This record gives sequence, structure tokens and C-alpha cells, in this order.
Amino acid sequence: MWSLVQYRRLGRQVEDEVRAASHLHNATHTSKEKQNDGFKLPIIDGGTLEQANLGNQDVGDDNISAQKHDVSQHGPDAGGKYLVRTSGDDDPIDPRNWPLLGRSKNIAILSLLIFAQAWAGAAESMANAAASREYGVSKVTESLSTAMYLFGIGTGALVAGPVSETAGRNPTYLVSTFCYLWFVLGAALATTSFGARIACRFGVGLFASATLSINGSSVRDQFRPVKRSFVFPVIAWANVAAPVIAPIVGGWIVDNPRLGWRWTEWVTLIISAVAFLVALLFLPETYLPLILDWKATHLRRITGDCRYKSQHAEGPSFAASIKTHLLQPARFFSSEPVVAVLGGYLVLLYVLLFTFLSGFDYIFKDTYGLSTGQTGSCFGAIAAGATAFTVLAPWLYSWARMRTEHVRGASLEPEFRLWPGIVAAPLLPVALFWLGWGNYASISIWCGLAACFVFGAILIAIYVSSYEYIVDSYGNHSAIALSSITMLRYLVAGALVMATRPLYGALGVHWTMTLLGCVAVLLAPAPFIFWKVGPRLRAKSPYAGGQGTSSNTKK
Repeated sequence: MWSLVQYRRLGRQVEDEVRAASHLHNATHTSKEKQNDGFKLPIIDGGTLEQANLGNQDVGDDNISAQKHDVSQHGPDAGGKYLVRTSGDDDPIDPRNWPLLGRSKNIAILSLLIFAQAWAGAAESMANAAASREYGVSKVTESLSTAMYLFGIGTGALVAGPVSETAGRNPTYLVSTFCYLWFVLGAALATTSFGARIACRFGVGLFASATLSINGSSVRDQFRPVKRSFVFPVIAWANVAAPVIAPIVGGWIVDNPRLGWRWTEWVTLIISAVAFLVALLFLPETYLPLILDWKATHLRRITGDCRYKSQHAEGPSFAASIKTHLLQPARFFSSEPVVAVLGGYLVLLYVLLFTFLSGFDYIFKDTYGLSTGQTGSCFGAIAAGATAFTVLAPWLYSWARMRTEHVRGASLEPEFRLWPGIVAAPLLPVALFWLGWGNYASISIWCGLAACFVFGAILIAIYVSSYEYIVDSYGNHSAIALSSITMLRYLVAGALVMATRPLYGALGVHWTMTLLGCVAVLLAPAPFIFWKVGPRLRAKSPYAGGQGTSSNTKK
């Protein structure tokens, strides 16, 4: 809805600019020039029209050319096309130059969408026992409800990227969320068939994957590197906090005999519907290549000249983009150590996060004799830890500003993003050993909750560090890298969710946490190693080579 308003406003703006350019042309060109050349549109602020050279620049990159050309002095290329592009770094059509208040509003709406759809994955985790009794299945089988949601996200992640780069961010969010709502409704209404409910849960994850996998691209659309230091933790909080806040609410819903466990689905539907309506009414399109395509469309309509084109329209088709995205993840994991190792870190974190949905029954409920509502409330410790790190976002932003010597539009070397991960990585095995070997009835429950608090802070610190490092390192290829990691971490987490209860049952809390803590020990040096050798790895990479720039480089 708002993107339609945005499209019409752009049309009116182009009409005004064409009218002003036409008056300027009539005032400055001789009648002889008019006769020989006909009317060609001069420079238009907010979208310079250039001699078409479709291979020389990617308007989606952070380094948008500031050169301006008057097409009245340059004829079309051999293809007879004029390319519509930005007029420079300060072009108001670029979402990165929109008013800060408006961009903050967009991030708030996007965070609400992320929160609602991440909430869906864990909302019914506390209902495992009640749901398994109703359907007559085991608790392990009932874990399929969470696993299928994760499988759905992992499956849809590869398609979400090319869809958003073909149709735009806004339609991708809105259409996928609309479909997602119907599957949430289906899961709530599947009262007799366990198979139907599981199928609906897969659909919930499949259509939530668009919001959960491309939100980092929306941040990159609107913010330059320094401001991302502030914005990324906020987006990360929505991704991380929702799955640990949902069990708190779900636990008390399950404990309430007047509501019943199915109200976990109805609450999810209500939150998600509100988020969808807010996004429908107020979320604009932020993908610059598509906005320039809109401008080219208006120019063709207003001038009657069909030679005005955008790079987006001349790009690969949706089918070609899908083919590329389906093939490249395996190539990234096999050839890009940054993606493989940091992706492995995120896989471990998400495995921990989603196995805790069942593991807390063993860690807190069985050990301390808690009710379902009280067990769900223990997730508040993880949420508090994640929130504590997010509160540090203004400090990270200030540090980034000092790093660039307050130069507007300056870039940051990707290794700067690794510092939260460098600090947090050694603390992860500490938190896991702490949680496992402090899990005795004779030891206060606050010991385990303190370990969960530390885990929450570590989780979001490594999440932010890894995502920002990959975005800065891979530039226009970051969407593929992130979609690859998203696919892997959700598919692996989904598979291990099914193994959680047998694992805790066979090994117990102490040795399960010890096993996971040992894996964390092996991964702990990774952020520091990349901080040391990252520039050399990027220089050798066909996807990231040379993109790391000094902090004083102007964009």
C-alpha cells in the first residue's frame, strides 16, 4: 500500500523535473540545435540519465558513481538506450539519503515483522506435552512441529533473495507474510489431524523465511556502514529475542486451563496480523535498483521516449537469478572459509537456541520441579542477556564514528565488525560448561539463569559480528552468502531439534552441555583468526577480494 503511494509520488516528482528540464532546454538551446537533435532530457536531479552502458556500474553497490552526464550532449549507445541512475551520493532518491526519522520508522516496522515471524517458531514449544497427549503421539514426534518450521525457513531462504531482487523488498515481505498468516491459521485449526498441523507448520516457516533471511539486505539498502553499527543490533535483537520471549508467554498460556495450548497459535496469529497491517500501510520499497526502474517507467510515460531504461530491467531474469542462487551456496561453503566457519558458528548458536526449547524441561523443570509457566519464564534470562548487548548499540556506533574520524559516508574495514565476536567467543564454552555443571537441585536456580543471561549476550554479539562482517566483506554477494548461512543453520537446527530429547535423556544435562561446550571451544578462535587473516582471504576470494577498505575511504 505505502509502496503504491511512494510510486505515485515519484511519478509526480518526475513530472515536475521533466517540466523544469524542458523549460531549461527551451531557454538554453538554439532553434537549430532543436531541429537537428530533437528534444532530449538534460540532467534530472534524483536520477541522472546517462548514455547506456549496462555493465559499468551496479546501482545496488555502496559505491554509487557521482558522475553526471547531460544526455542532450551524448547520444544513445549502439543499443539506443539511456540508463537511469543516481546523480551521486547525495541523491534524494537513494534510501540511504532519506530522512533519518523515516528510515527509523522503516526499521521499527521491519523489526515488528521479524519479531512476529520469529515468535512463531517457539510460541508452542511449551505446549509439547499437552499437544502430544491430544494427538496421541510421543513428545519426540511432537517436536516435529518446531522442526518443520525450521525446515521451512531453510528451504525458503534460497528463493527469498532472488525474489526480493526481482520483485523488490516490499512485495516479498507483504506477499510472503500474507501467505504465512493463512498457514498460522491452519495450524491453529488443525484439531484432529497431526499431519495437517505439521504441514501447516512447514508452510509457516517457508513463508516466514523471506522476512527472516533478507532483513539484513533492507538494512544495507538504507544505512551506510557506520550507522549499521547502531541498526544491526536492533534487527538482531528482533531475530534473537522473539524465540526466547515466546516460550514465556506460551508457558503461562499452557498453564491456564481456561485458554488451552492452542491459544499459543492464536496469539501468534494476532501479533502477526497486526505486524502485517502496519507493514502494508506504512512500509516503503527500499531496493534502489527497483526504485530507479520505477523512475525509468515514469520517464517513458511522460516523455514518450522508450529509450529510458534501468539496470534492474536489463538484469538477469527471475529464473536465471534462481538458478544462480541455487548453485552458489555450495560454492560459497566449499571455497569461502569466512562463510563456512562463521556459518558454522551461527549453526551452533541456533542449534543451542532451539534445542533449549525442549532442553529447558530437563535443565530447569525436572531439576527444580517447576511448572510449565515457570519453565517458560526461564527463557527471560536469555532475552535479558540479548537486550543487555543491544543497549550497547549506541556505544558501538560512537566507536565506529571515531574509527572513521567522523568522515561522512566513510567505510569501515570488515575486521572492525569482529570485535564483539572476539570478546564473546571465548565466553560461549564458559557459559555452556557453567550451565551444565551448575545444574544440580542443591545449587540455586539463579546460577543456571545467570549462565543463560551470559548466553543471550553472547548469542546476539556473535550474530551481529558475523552478519556485519559478511555484509561488509561480500558487498553485493552478501545476500547469497547470508542466504546460504540461513539455509544451513535452520536445516541443521531443525534436524537436531528432533534429537534434543533423546540426547538429554541419554547423556543428561551435564554431558550434553559438555559436548556442546567442547564444540564451542573449537570454534572460539575463529573471530580472532579472521581478524588477523581476513584481508588476505578477501584478496583471494572471487566474491570478496579487495572490498575491505580503509576507514578513511569516502564512499
